[in-house]
Amino acid sequence: MKSEIAEQRCLECKSNPPYFDETYCLDRYDGRLQSALHQLKYQGRLACAHGLASAWNQLMTDSLKNLQANYLLPVPLSQVKLCNRGFNQSWELARRIDCGESLRKNPHILLRHHHNQHQANENRVNRQLAIQEMFYINPKYKGLLGSGTVIVFDDVMTSGATLNEIARVLKDNGVSRVINWVLLRTLRPTHRS
Repeated sequence: MKSEIAEQRCLECKSNPPYFDETYCLDRYDGRLQSALHQLKYQGRLACAHGLASAWNQLMTDSLKNLQANYLLPVPLSQVKLCNRGFNQSWELARRIDCGESLRKNPHILLRHHHNQHQANENRVNRQLAIQEMFYINPKYKGLLGSGTVIVFDDVMTSGATLNEIARVLKDNGVSRVINWVLLRTLRPTHRS
């Protein structure tokens, strides 16, 4: 299931265009895969990464096989959070994704500064403010991405602020196109009058 079909944009993306070019998503956050993702992310059950990636490979690989890109990068965790959790769930999923040999996977190109504030319950504006200048390209890989296409893999897309900031950083460093692959996507809350 694609969260965005080519040439379709949500109202927010039409009024405030993001830096990323496309987003593909396997399922909604409150669907059947949420429990497995929580077990991976919060209980360290790495076997769930295999099952979730298998679901992606079965349902998404055919529709994405003609997508041309140079790199697949996971959304990074800060060193502090990586040490606390012991693994990066986005990398554990991304490294198991079937995407051909021409697409190079690398968890070391994109880095993240540590941020003490937890964003899970923040609104869109606060998420956007909190994430500014949070990501950067590892100096060892400066210039490696060139003007190609990069796929950024994340476990969950909520407001899109994280993926948008990563896309901005990548494009500021010469990348031409940024495509998001997201395991689960939260649904936007409806506004009541």
